[in-house]
Amino acid sequence: MADPKGFLNHGREVAETRPVPERLRDWNEVYVPGSLLPIISKQASRCMDCGIPFCHNGCPLGNLIPEWNDYAYREDWSAAQERLHATNNFPEFTGRLCPAPCESACVLGINQPAVTIKNVEVSIIDKAWETGDVAPQAPERLSGKTVAVIGSGPAGLAAAQQLTRAGHTVAVYERADRIGGLLRYGIPEFKMEKRHINRRIEQMRAEGTKFRTGVEIGRDIDATKLRKRYDAVVIAAGATTARDLPVPGRELKGVYQAMEYLPLANKVQEGDYVTTPVSAEGKHVVVIGGGDTGADCVGTAHRQGAASVTQLEIMPRPGDERSAAQPWPTFPMLYKVTSAHEEGGERVYSVSTTHFEGDEDGNVQFLHLVEVEFVDGKLNQKPGTERRIPAQLVTLAMGFTGTDRENGMVEQFGLDLDARGNVARDGEFQTNVPGVFVAGDAGRGQSLIVWAIAEGRSAARGVDRFLTGASDLPSPIRPTDRALTV
Repeated sequence: MADPKGFLNHGREVAETRPVPERLRDWNEVYVPGSLLPIISKQASRCMDCGIPFCHNGCPLGNLIPEWNDYAYREDWSAAQERLHATNNFPEFTGRLCPAPCESACVLGINQPAVTIKNVEVSIIDKAWETGDVAPQAPERLSGKTVAVIGSGPAGLAAAQQLTRAGHTVAVYERADRIGGLLRYGIPEFKMEKRHINRRIEQMRAEGTKFRTGVEIGRDIDATKLRKRYDAVVIAAGATTARDLPVPGRELKGVYQAMEYLPLANKVQEGDYVTTPVSAEGKHVVVIGGGDTGADCVGTAHRQGAASVTQLEIMPRPGDERSAAQPWPTFPMLYKVTSAHEEGGERVYSVSTTHFEGDEDGNVQFLHLVEVEFVDGKLNQKPGTERRIPAQLVTLAMGFTGTDRENGMVEQFGLDLDARGNVARDGEFQTNVPGVFVAGDAGRGQSLIVWAIAEGRSAARGVDRFLTGASDLPSPIRPTDRALTV
């Protein structure tokens, strides 16, 4: 145990954010650089090293949280990063982007604020990069087997790195112009600067992983030809079919899917555009969807100079504390104020969009909504609550319904889908097509980054066993775990 009295002597302190007026003028990460390191030893000391560490149960990766908390408390950064990397290929991603179900499961959180597990994690890995402890791990020998990974999000990258280190020759295919998937073009720069992705890619290249950008399997390369070219294939293409809003006026100019809007802002930061083709500057912006993607749209609109930002959510406002239906150590649905919400805007709950209203040129100008309520388990509109709000830019951030069916990949492989539209797979993450595996959102449905990395690691073990008859690669997810979602 790091410090038997740590949780008694120290309160919870989190990373310091930069002042709102300052961070709205740039796209850098919202946190004050270096603000964590002076406090992280004390924060790690709050870990009680429980006899049964429920944080392990909360984390799909099976992170060795009490162990690296102890090393962080002692400021043994080299040992801490070794323990961190034992279960997680990309802790700098999860430490910035994961909603931390591990903290919801922290035993200290029963009657005190939980340990700042995410902040400890990101401090360890940032220190490791600073000191040079993160180095390529090239395999000692090659197996002679080849693997194609389709998709370069967290699941695809994790699977590729594990399989490369096992000695297989791995090529990652990405349809976008840069590697990273949603990490690259779905996550705004202010949440995670893309330099973190770039240095991981360089590490993977040094280990032997090959990358092919601008190649869409199903369109640019027939999936059946890809299967013949490689000994195994991992599909990690995500659940990219966005949920739409089929109401009158949906066709108006100015109504976009979130993943049509967010990537353009990221491309400005990459230098592809001087200004984004779709900007919120001077406009009344409405974001439909109250989740993390919606918050990303809110923060992006603020930085583009929106006249106003309103975020709509059809569900009621979550509570500030756990409900009896979501007891510890489950992951509760709580009211969350992200950095984007701190920057301004209005959040409206229990409302549904009825239609959009445009001008004579076909540009959206207003959004009409109505209040809703649950009655006998059904969502009903409340009479007399209809109103309209100004909306010159609308983003739809209502989640995703399954993997892409338009590019032909699913049909060309001959893949079976489950009832939710995801690629079906067995306990080894193998599809109905021998040698074709699936990991991440493509097989699970939209979920968390920790699940994506865990599935990538687990699928890599299945592939390794398929190719060699046995595998020493770790598999954090048991077959029965795959049905669980957070």
